[in-house]
Amino acid sequence: MKKIMLIISLNLTSFLINAQVDESSNLSKTILEKDSLLFNVGFNTCDISQFEKLLSDNLKFYHDKDGISDKAKFLTDLKNGICNQQANRKVKRFLIKENNEIFPLYKNGILYGAVQNGAHQFSEKRESQAGVAKFTNVWQLENGEWKLTTSFSFDHKPYENNNLKKNIFDNETEIEKWLKENKVPTLGIGFIKEGKLQQVKVFGEISKGIDAPYNTIFNVASLTKPVTAIVALKLVSLGKWNLDEPLYKYWTDPDIANDLRNKKLTTRIILSHQTGFPNWRTMNENGKLNFQFEPGTKYQYSGEGMEYLRKALEKKFRKSLQQLAQELIFQPLKMTDTKYIWDKNVDTTRLAIGYDKNGNPYQTVKNKIPNAADDLLTTVEDYSKFLASVSNGGDLSKNVFAEMTQNQVASTKGKHFGLGFEIYDLGNEEIALSHGGSDNGVQTLFFILPKTKDGLLIFTNSDTGMNVYEKILKEYLGENGQKIVDIEMK
Repeated sequence: MKKIMLIISLNLTSFLINAQVDESSNLSKTILEKDSLLFNVGFNTCDISQFEKLLSDNLKFYHDKDGISDKAKFLTDLKNGICNQQANRKVKRFLIKENNEIFPLYKNGILYGAVQNGAHQFSEKRESQAGVAKFTNVWQLENGEWKLTTSFSFDHKPYENNNLKKNIFDNETEIEKWLKENKVPTLGIGFIKEGKLQQVKVFGEISKGIDAPYNTIFNVASLTKPVTAIVALKLVSLGKWNLDEPLYKYWTDPDIANDLRNKKLTTRIILSHQTGFPNWRTMNENGKLNFQFEPGTKYQYSGEGMEYLRKALEKKFRKSLQQLAQELIFQPLKMTDTKYIWDKNVDTTRLAIGYDKNGNPYQTVKNKIPNAADDLLTTVEDYSKFLASVSNGGDLSKNVFAEMTQNQVASTKGKHFGLGFEIYDLGNEEIALSHGGSDNGVQTLFFILPKTKDGLLIFTNSDTGMNVYEKILKEYLGENGQKIVDIEMK
């Protein structure tokens, strides 16, 4: 039986190999969402209703250890087996996303189904019983609904324990324990190697008892700023915007209209945080925007500066920042889950709500107008695509990329700000581009190493999220990760 199923799987793969869909396509996302409901919710929490909804009445399930099942037998075995006395035997299934392939099925040019090839890992309380297996699932549209009609599960074998011990981020049990210790409900990690997205991992729970899906949506706080920066720098590269042109030609805030220093504000000064503005005008007694020093003379981090740039861009191009980013970044990079604004299309079932250090939820921010400095909604995969693009030059001209990665002004702890990114000097002519985000219930961070084109992204949804940074940096960036930690410990 095992040999037969392997041959069937190989034949299906061979037949459809040229038709594999892109991982960011609508079909791919749909199948992965169904997979997540079937396993992250159904299998991992023993929510049998998910199987009842997603399994076709004509299901045929082929297992290389347990034989053939139809829908009725499959559900009975599930209830009486894994889901019986769950407290004594907890089994969870995790999709190995790097091995996932999806192929469309057409008849007369009309989509009627899809083949999903992949591998998954099963972990249990007793690590010696952890295992991996391959699978081939055939999904079919039945009356407009996606149903699993045929499933092959084969090549089951133990997961090598020595691999589990090598890297904590390959050990789900250890990660869950570690996150609970640090009071972090959800953790997302994106790893870029040599300019390509290498790994996306999401750990923890999206809500009580429900595992966070790989495409969990995070509010990333100030990681919004680098995206806005690249929007502006792309326009500069296209010759449609000038890095050093005074912004008063397009926008002047009424609060500083009578202060001649407004005429010194440029995109360069804003992206390097030298505006002289406070972080937010609400920090002032009267709630009005004002200069606290001469623009261009020193560093002071400011979200108001990014908002000032947004308004100038929107006046010039007569488009919202959301539209500009969609055209210049989100659409080209297929960042389909990324947006500045909250609308009806936000999938709240995938949203990572922010929590304080005591586990109390914060109210969700729902911006109707883009904020150039804060509250971008995105996934680990989407933002990692953005960082991979930046590591490869960001589709910027050579001159603009050089300006972006050049020290514009000293910031803190021996670091500098370039244009939109903070710069760490790692020695040996190597730098790291970075930005962090910190809001209520949000702690996020990334690093890009232009020399090697490696990168690391960390998303968390808790005030305590920064407690997990050090271990992740050292694990993924090695010696450079230690250097970054050392700089921050100064």
